[in-house]
Amino acid sequence: MDGNAGEVANQVCPQTVVAEVTRRCGNHHPTVWGDHFLAYAHLSGANEWEKKQHEHLKEEVRKMLEMSPSKSLQTLDLINAIQCLGIAYHFEHEIEESLACIYSCYDQLNAEADETDLHLVALRFRVLRQHGYYVSSHVFRKFTDDQGNYNKALVSDVQGLLSLYEATQFRVHNEEILDEAVNFTTTHLKLLLLTLSNSFAMKISNALKYPINYTMVTVATRKYLSFYQEDKAHDDVLLNFAKLDYNILQKMHKSELCDITRWWKELDFAKALPFTRDRVVELYFWSLSM
Repeated sequence: MDGNAGEVANQVCPQTVVAEVTRRCGNHHPTVWGDHFLAYAHLSGANEWEKKQHEHLKEEVRKMLEMSPSKSLQTLDLINAIQCLGIAYHFEHEIEESLACIYSCYDQLNAEADETDLHLVALRFRVLRQHGYYVSSHVFRKFTDDQGNYNKALVSDVQGLLSLYEATQFRVHNEEILDEAVNFTTTHLKLLLLTLSNSFAMKISNALKYPINYTMVTVATRKYLSFYQEDKAHDDVLLNFAKLDYNILQKMHKSELCDITRWWKELDFAKALPFTRDRVVELYFWSLSM
């Protein structure tokens, strides 16, 4: 027994062979950004003047919302502009209060005999649906004939057509009156593009190409700033606040991307994980948009 035990003990144990795992390289295109965002290491956010001006203008816009007549077109236009300019997140409470008030008497407002302003009716419908209020699309029947076709006289109301087109983007299943409105507005807005001034034509072209419910606020804001500035009826306080807010946010995004880019490069993931895509900037943008 002892001899056999010793013989066994003296036997050489075979080494465990570990197979090397070779991952397939994805051959993905390298990042197009490179070290671009490392150049923003000096950014430290808004300076003191910007902070004070930002707070001052924000309070001015808040007063505009509070003083605007409830249930009026002026209030709806203001809320719509605030949303499109990407600054609605500062005034969520005020906007919600206004819309709750409008929704509470929605049927009464649309039942009024002189309520024939297509822009007002469509804007009210769209803004309420955008915020989760289910309102009836029957309000558009007053703009159709007995066969359900939209009145030809509406063709000359460019702003009304655009507002109706944007309202149709929030239609639900079996809303035939809005399905018809999509065809009607799209056809006539395209025809009107050749006869309008550059700024308004660009606004309509952009609306047709990028429907309002499919756009990212981050991207849409930059375009709308240009459209709003060209509008002769724009409000300077609102425009200046939107520009300042946008620029402050851009500084913050650049600073964050600088930190993320540095972290990504220090970990050297691009070389350590060659089978993955080097798309850290795009991932940042995607998460921001969501």
